[in-house]
Amino acid sequence: MVSATGVTRTAAGQSRWSAIADYAPTYGAFAALILLLLVDSLFIPNFFHPSNFRNILLQVSPTVLVAVGMTLVIATRGIDLSVGAVMAIASAVAATSLSSGTALAIVLALAVAMGAGAFNGALITGFRIQPIIVTLALLIAGRGVAQVINGGQLIPFSNQSFEYLGRGYVGPIPVQVIIMFVVVAAIVFVMRATTFGRYVVATGGNEAAARLAGVKVHRTKIAVYALSGFLAGLAGLIETARQGASDAPNIGPNIELDAIAATVVGGTPLTGGRATVVGTLIGALIMQIITTSINMKGYEYSWSLVIKAAIIVIAVYIQRPRVA
Repeated sequence: MVSATGVTRTAAGQSRWSAIADYAPTYGAFAALILLLLVDSLFIPNFFHPSNFRNILLQVSPTVLVAVGMTLVIATRGIDLSVGAVMAIASAVAATSLSSGTALAIVLALAVAMGAGAFNGALITGFRIQPIIVTLALLIAGRGVAQVINGGQLIPFSNQSFEYLGRGYVGPIPVQVIIMFVVVAAIVFVMRATTFGRYVVATGGNEAAARLAGVKVHRTKIAVYALSGFLAGLAGLIETARQGASDAPNIGPNIELDAIAATVVGGTPLTGGRATVVGTLIGALIMQIITTSINMKGYEYSWSLVIKAAIIVIAVYIQRPRVA
């Protein structure tokens, strides 16, 4: 015979272990980041030089912006393969609109990027098409659209106000790094302190139950894909400003894979129902530091791809559902 007290204690214990399990992947990613930094400090001279860390943050910031949007999409049990193409579209729109004013070009580019993301969400929810199919279609078509906007040419420009996004500094800190941390902090707040954040997690955890509980599942998904498009567009503008030109084929190539990798390594499971935004930042840093370490040691870049692939497989294995 089991007493009510015993059942209560068991439930409380399971609740505590469940909470620990929710945060374990993020803690694991953070521990891996610390271990990686320790190893680099021992084997790579000048790794901790401030200029090296600044370069790491500069290189990782567009990936983090895209990966934060990807985290919310994956939390709803979706995927967004179109983010690189959306970056290219935003780049082309901005570059061809700069003659009408910097502010207008930025607003127009971000609006188009958000619209592309919302279009993905509308197709997924309205026609019940699998996210991988819808976003793959935009991945294929999006760069073509960007090249049509650019007239199939590289579009260089000289606009100090716009270039400030990718080349400017506030004191010793690059503007794009500040944007990255502001976005991460804002999305962490949204996920932890707003109804929308709870809706995102509920939708990915159990869509049918969320709908019965009154969650506007379709609106939540459309909003998540729109936000993913907006952040991809912002990353595209930063890359364009940094390069001083819009080059559709070379804006964000394969960044969707880097974003998914950062999200998974950071602790957000592909099965949805959880979003670890800080973990995504840590995952992106891990991936970038691996690449930087390989380059500084003079090894072939292909080795970093092998190591990253192994880390992704391990992360997915750790997050696999346990069978009772």
